[in-house]
Amino acid sequence: MRGKKIVVGVTGSIAAYKSALLVRLLVKAGAEVRVIMTPSAIEFITPLTFSVLSKNPVVVESHNKITGVWNNHVEAGMWADAFVIAPASANTLAKMVFGIADNQLLTSYLSARCPVFVAPAMDLDMFQHPSVQANISKIKSYKNHHFISPTEGELASGLTGEGRMEEPEIIFKKLEDFFFTNLPLKGMKALVTAGPTHEAIDPVRFIGNRSSGKMGFAVAEELSKRGATVKLVTGPSNLSVIDKAIDRSNVETAEEMYTVCMKDFSEMDIIVMSAAVADFRPDFSADKKISKKNNTLSLSLIPTQDILKNMGERKSKNQILVGFALETDNEYANAKEKLIRKNLDLIVLNSLKDQGAGFEVDTNKVTFIERSGKERTFDKKLKTDVAKDLVDAIMVSLKK
Repeated sequence: MRGKKIVVGVTGSIAAYKSALLVRLLVKAGAEVRVIMTPSAIEFITPLTFSVLSKNPVVVESHNKITGVWNNHVEAGMWADAFVIAPASANTLAKMVFGIADNQLLTSYLSARCPVFVAPAMDLDMFQHPSVQANISKIKSYKNHHFISPTEGELASGLTGEGRMEEPEIIFKKLEDFFFTNLPLKGMKALVTAGPTHEAIDPVRFIGNRSSGKMGFAVAEELSKRGATVKLVTGPSNLSVIDKAIDRSNVETAEEMYTVCMKDFSEMDIIVMSAAVADFRPDFSADKKISKKNNTLSLSLIPTQDILKNMGERKSKNQILVGFALETDNEYANAKEKLIRKNLDLIVLNSLKDQGAGFEVDTNKVTFIERSGKERTFDKKLKTDVAKDLVDAIMVSLKK
């Protein structure tokens, strides 16, 4: 559920209190939640309750009568990954069927392009009435609509029977199962590298670079979010993984990164090598701190393992191998040469000449260059959004 965008619609029913628990479960799981209430719903539970739980403003009317600001019902429907109406009253069910849009929840529902989950709540006789059952049948027939049947139990009227809104934990589980089942990369294994490597001069000093690991961590999170089983191999970094399903391995040197990556390389479907691996290391690392006895210190450097080249030589036709190229001059020529020389399927080029790109920042400006020759240049954007673009491109390649 982490990162999923969920609209929760609340209608006029005593079961509205259960929706507060549902919102809390969604937010706790990492989802971003927006709540839309019908005017009658606020007679059962306050918008303030949902605002505090969701950490977002709650929408009731089409516009703010004080400021005059319009609440865009189309934007809400397009923003969401899922639209959950819980509780759905008999009145709202009827309006959904006949396309009546007399409140903000219904106008948003009619504009939604995402899957819709409907969890009704009403008294026993209302639920059993032929007109309500006909409306339920109609809603079940709609594409991308998922009906969550009410349960049996004691009702507000004092009667006992079917009509109780399903428990929030069950609704949450149905949403979770839906997203998991429909994840596009489910069953795929992905390897991602991130951060720098540190090549020791002595126990105190090292050769390294300014990589923070932000780009690689963002790619790992995005791949996991779409269902892949992700192994993240990272050099020294202060970052933490948000998705606990990601298998993180911490390394320090290029040699260590090579060993950990190649251990499982043949099992991987997707490999994204975004780490800034040192190209050279000292041919000798002192056991003790080198003392400043002289004004100069000479280091003899030797090449490190070229992890990406080794992978390119060993990869199968079913594996997608992605590399990164951070350049300062002759950017396109260098990136294209690296793409061919290391047998990559795609290379992500960025230049230190571009402001807001490169190391230690949250943004990047990249160009994707594919082995086929296709190129696509993007505007500067957050690295989390670059990760989404990259995984989109990988998914297209997987379908070829």
